[in-house]
Amino acid sequence: MEERKISRAVISRLPRYYRYLGDLMEDQVERISSNDLSKKMHVTASQIRQDLNNFGGFGQQGYGYNVKYLYTEIGKILGLDRSHNFIIIGAGNLGQALANYASFEKGGFILKGLFDVNPRLEGVAIRGIPVRMMDELQEFLQNNEIEIAALTIPKSKAKEVAELLVDNGIQAIWNFAHTDLNLPKDVIVESVHLSDSLMKLSYNVSRHREEQNK
Repeated sequence: MEERKISRAVISRLPRYYRYLGDLMEDQVERISSNDLSKKMHVTASQIRQDLNNFGGFGQQGYGYNVKYLYTEIGKILGLDRSHNFIIIGAGNLGQALANYASFEKGGFILKGLFDVNPRLEGVAIRGIPVRMMDELQEFLQNNEIEIAALTIPKSKAKEVAELLVDNGIQAIWNFAHTDLNLPKDVIVESVHLSDSLMKLSYNVSRHREEQNK
């Protein structure tokens, strides 16, 4: 297949396809048309066909999509057919909540370590993984094949820690630190701004209330 640049919009929809197809498999649905899938996802059937055609199509006219096959192939596109080792920097409430999210393993994300600066957390086990101190981080990264790090630390420390992670081979950062990170272009950064999400939610709720009061 000819190499082509896939838009971020298409890539952002792939996890939703994967999740919905997983639900269909649990319901023992063997095949589905783009029209039926569109009703579940609230995306047009034409958009679904266009999205999947970026990767070869996977469908058959008059037959639709084989749910298990499409689920497997999208999983491969998303890199979920292999494991990804990751660590969490910051073992406070958010870090511990992430560590306790069991579905990581289902997606092939293997938590290998948690790090913090609070000495009271040293050795505390989260799902069997002891919290280590930050002065152990560099040696840990050098001795373990870690691809991804989640940052759940104050934004004042995020830049310094992110640069240390990159210098020691981290390829991707899941950033919860409420600040934008300026890192080399070959480092993948996925920022999660919880405050932005809450403001968007506030806006939509306010608009909804205004519409109801008209």
